[in-house]
Amino acid sequence: MNRKRSEKSEQTLAAIVAAGFLIARQQGLQNVSLTSVAKELNISKGGVALRVGSIDALKNMVLDEYEAFFRRTVFEPAMTAEPGLPRLDKMMHLWITGGADMHVLIGSMYGHCTFEVDPVHLPLRARLVKGFVLWQSALERTIRQAVALKHLRPDTDPEQLVFEIFGLMMSFMYAQRLSKSEHSLERAEAAYTRLLWPYRSVVA
Repeated sequence: MNRKRSEKSEQTLAAIVAAGFLIARQQGLQNVSLTSVAKELNISKGGVALRVGSIDALKNMVLDEYEAFFRRTVFEPAMTAEPGLPRLDKMMHLWITGGADMHVLIGSMYGHCTFEVDPVHLPLRARLVKGFVLWQSALERTIRQAVALKHLRPDTDPEQLVFEIFGLMMSFMYAQRLSKSEHSLERAEAAYTRLLWPYRSVVA
């Protein structure tokens, strides 16, 4: 009996985290609350609190789920590509198409939730910033590999290129979430191709 009760409790916790993840994807992390999750699952707020504890604990669980999803669907598949430009291209393709498939930009959670989260919640904000910096570093490292392999021009500034890439992706995020443009995916892919053009090596 205890084993069955434990399994049911684990299933309920998984459902709570999944509901929180869905809300974060569709409405932003700031809208994840004990009440919103309870409403999504049609259970009591007390039932949610009993299993997750605090709202901060719930948001951290949602971020755990998000990071696992991002790693599984973007980062790890991109690492199977050849180093340099092929890997950067795959990173960007997965980042863009994943955002379109989910109706929310994969990776944008780090960017825009950093602004959403109240500075008072410093541990949560610090975690968001850390995730953003790790992804930024992965892109810069891949660009440096592309330069070393002569896929990109030797005078390419990795930090500048990543800055421009994030600008492109923020535009994509707004197109996806605010304007609901039917052609945002194609525009983002085209913008990335144009952005990389001046950086490409003549022999690439």
